[in-house]
Amino acid sequence: MPPSRYTASKTQAQGRPGWTISFRHPLRTDTKGKPGLKMRRGLGTTDADEAERLTAEMNSILSDSSWWSAAKRSEAERTFSAPITAAFYNEIQAGRPDPWTVRDEHINLPSAEDDYARVLFVGTTGAGKTSLLRHVIGSDPDEDRFPSTSTAKTTVSDIEVVLAEGRYDAVITFFSEFWVQANVEECIADSCSAVWDGATDAKIAERLLNHRDQRFRLNYTLGSWNTQSSEIEEDDWAFESNPVSAATDEAGLDNDERQENARVLRDYLDRIKLISDRVIGVISKELDDNVLKLNGADREAAQELFEERLGDDSDFDALVHDIMDELRRRFDLIDAGKLILHDSGWPSIWTFDGEDRAKFIEQIRWFSSNYAPQFGRLLTPLVDGIRVRGPLFPTFTKLQPKLVLLDGQGLGHTPDSSASVTTQITRRFSEVDAILLVDNAQQPMQAASLSVVRAVSVSGHQQKLAIAFTHFDQVKGINLPTYSAKRAHVMASVTNGLANLKDILGAPIVRAIERSIDDQCFMLGGLDQTSRKLPNGVKVELERMLGFFKRSIEPAPEPAARPIYNPDGLLLALQGAARGFRRPWAARLGLGAHESAHKEHWGRIKALNRRIAGELGLEYDTLKPVADLLARLSEEVSRFLDNPSRWEPREPNEEEAELALAEIRQQVYADLHLFAERRLVQDHLEEWRAAYEYRGKGSTFDRAQEINTIYESGAPIASTVITAISAEFIQEMRQLVHRAIVDHGGKLEAQIAV
Repeated sequence: MPPSRYTASKTQAQGRPGWTISFRHPLRTDTKGKPGLKMRRGLGTTDADEAERLTAEMNSILSDSSWWSAAKRSEAERTFSAPITAAFYNEIQAGRPDPWTVRDEHINLPSAEDDYARVLFVGTTGAGKTSLLRHVIGSDPDEDRFPSTSTAKTTVSDIEVVLAEGRYDAVITFFSEFWVQANVEECIADSCSAVWDGATDAKIAERLLNHRDQRFRLNYTLGSWNTQSSEIEEDDWAFESNPVSAATDEAGLDNDERQENARVLRDYLDRIKLISDRVIGVISKELDDNVLKLNGADREAAQELFEERLGDDSDFDALVHDIMDELRRRFDLIDAGKLILHDSGWPSIWTFDGEDRAKFIEQIRWFSSNYAPQFGRLLTPLVDGIRVRGPLFPTFTKLQPKLVLLDGQGLGHTPDSSASVTTQITRRFSEVDAILLVDNAQQPMQAASLSVVRAVSVSGHQQKLAIAFTHFDQVKGINLPTYSAKRAHVMASVTNGLANLKDILGAPIVRAIERSIDDQCFMLGGLDQTSRKLPNGVKVELERMLGFFKRSIEPAPEPAARPIYNPDGLLLALQGAARGFRRPWAARLGLGAHESAHKEHWGRIKALNRRIAGELGLEYDTLKPVADLLARLSEEVSRFLDNPSRWEPREPNEEEAELALAEIRQQVYADLHLFAERRLVQDHLEEWRAAYEYRGKGSTFDRAQEINTIYESGAPIASTVITAISAEFIQEMRQLVHRAIVDHGGKLEAQIAV
């Protein structure tokens, strides 16, 4: 790589008098997984000559690779100025700690040993799980508005609530600077693509302010792009005479702040159009053709080249860092609690404690709200986890339950019940005592909800499953005159859904769920209003639900028998799992056909590729290869576990058998998370990065082929000829499953023979 790639230059950030330094860091990978992450750091001086001297120092480090080691920091501190050594060496420390662990250091989550039940809330977007959480923690929808709700994807960070006497405490962790910068880059690139498509200013701004996965919304923090026409449209479509609640008299931004945000956004938009027009002109000159008039594969190749050139454009880079600076400035507005920064200056943790509930909720909302009048100041998109503890008890009952409530992002709506549940959720199954699926009683047990049932069951945690059906008050019909008839109507969908899953889950698991599910389903309605206004029937159901949570920490009885397996049967299970994973993905990549999967747009495949290559995540929207492999392996192994050769010391009844098998399934499922991620991602990072680098005409097909090769290696389909890769896959899976069997008292026939 040419040395000139690593040079520093001084710049002045817009709106600030001080000088900054910009450079590519040779020891940090960018969002494409390539060395040379673009950095910008403050120099702490307004003097141009001093800034020039400091820049020369950084260039001394960048030009001599002998300095490129954390071990050289002490010597560097004796040789170079403090701002330069901090800018270079602060960025090469060990990886970011797990945010869950960081929050544990401030607020520990009590467990069953403390007589606390941990409850995981899971549900589709808009089902009402956060509204239900509000009632369980006594949060008033008008006065508190915490956590925030809407019909769109609202809960994008983990929210963890500990119900306990005493003071109110909070700890909030933030997404890494690297992750936020990657999303800002994607938003800018997407808005530039809107310029390519000839979109209006409003559409370009929408692309900038709302990431396509709808979980990263810059408009919360930078402000909205409002036009007169859109405001008129809102008025014309106001169905309620007074839709604003009593809580909305809370102060929003003043007019000066709103106008300044609008000015900044206008400037960003002008820069986006200038960058896009210039890059389009450069590509047109390179290709000797007007790229905007191309069609088909030629236009696709030109657009991919356009996106690549954007990332190399210095003005694009400057815009990314200007927006990052603007995001940092929003933290300056925090006037309560304690904000802890990383060495780089990026926010790490915010903590708060106090006795005043109103003040506590008011401060938390800056990090969790979706209140439109405060767009331009909210930090919600930058938060990855909120943990609170305090006397947040329900008001619909006199009980003060000991609960830890875990809420996270909603499930996407999907037409296919085989769609995988994100590993962010499934990793928590083993750490909780109850899993509450929140579903809409008007359209109960659709594909996304069934996918949760599917995942919970094959993971061995079906005894933890309960279902809260919201919007039960909207279940209406001439043939549903009574509560009993309405409940029977909803429960029929549960029975039907389980019957449809019998071939996948196996009859024993389905029957185990059927034995208990009736008592573990709760009919709820009117959750958008305060708890005091709920009808008595809903309050009774809520109290029944609290009773289930309390019972969930009761220890399970010891299994009466242990299974014995013939290990040879596992091979067929692994063949089925690999096929079940590979064939739908071949269709998504455009390399095959499948009845439940279709070819994905090349841009979505590339977006997934970028996430994995840059180590930004394992998923992109509904594309979840690791979760898919986990699901198929766990389902096939679960069916294998359903059929032991025999039992010792006696043949158990079905309930006893399921109790013994659940323990084995749970360990297998937990171990499979690391196995699937390693097989598909960690062992193939270089191949993922190579796939992302394909450019030009035909690159979509080449990238698809490369990704498919990764899948072939990660999950090989064994045949009569066992290749070395297949043998390794089979051996690793055998060890994983056999270890779980033996650890929980089971045996293998091969062991007995020996």
